[in-house]
Amino acid sequence: MWNRHPPTLVCVWDWFRRRRPVGRVLRLRTRGEASRATRVDFAELAPPVDTFLGQAAYLQLGYFETLSALIAPTPSLAQKEALSRASGAALTKHQQLVAVIRERGDDPLTLMLPFREQLDAFRRRTQGERSLETMLTVHLTAGILDDFYRSLAASYGETGRRVARILEADTDRKAIADIIHDAISADEEWRSLLAMWGRRLVGDTLLVARAALSRSPETAEEDATVEPVFTALMGAHAARMSAMGLES
Repeated sequence: MWNRHPPTLVCVWDWFRRRRPVGRVLRLRTRGEASRATRVDFAELAPPVDTFLGQAAYLQLGYFETLSALIAPTPSLAQKEALSRASGAALTKHQQLVAVIRERGDDPLTLMLPFREQLDAFRRRTQGERSLETMLTVHLTAGILDDFYRSLAASYGETGRRVARILEADTDRKAIADIIHDAISADEEWRSLLAMWGRRLVGDTLLVARAALSRSPETAEEDATVEPVFTALMGAHAARMSAMGLES
């Protein structure tokens, strides 16, 4: 598995490393100490609100499913409890997003179904062979995508503000980060293995974020609008890696 080089990673980083001149001043707002991600008004690149809600809700359901599946094979009772709290937090977010969808008069299943195949494939691609790898997958990919959807939420008025508040709630994923930190402190082999795995998650995760936009940026101005968000996502990702003792 560790000799696998996902072709999507090269594609994403080729895009991410491009530098275009910024043609206007952007409105950036930091969320606070919990994340360095910034919010930008995506304007014309934001997808329809139904797409936004369906994707966000199904992502949280996927995190709940992945974390729940890790509980049974985990021998430590303390780790089982930590995983149950993190999976419960993901389920709560999913349920709250479903409630937003229903209050808008829409059917949650109808809104989520178009993204099931794509997001399930993403989960399969980022599934680790070992439990610690999968824990790291959830911690890092959920961190990146929660930050991204918070940035996107600014495009949807009060609905977006409600979604942002839902995604900003405590995720209980710090307990997962603590498990990983303890593992690499006890065994240096885990440090290099998980650091490599964390880097390899980035490409597929950024593809999910880019696919959430209504279309790819077509002009230098649109590209300049999106790029600060992806720069901030990578900054927050590096901070999460560093907090666990992993090189980004």
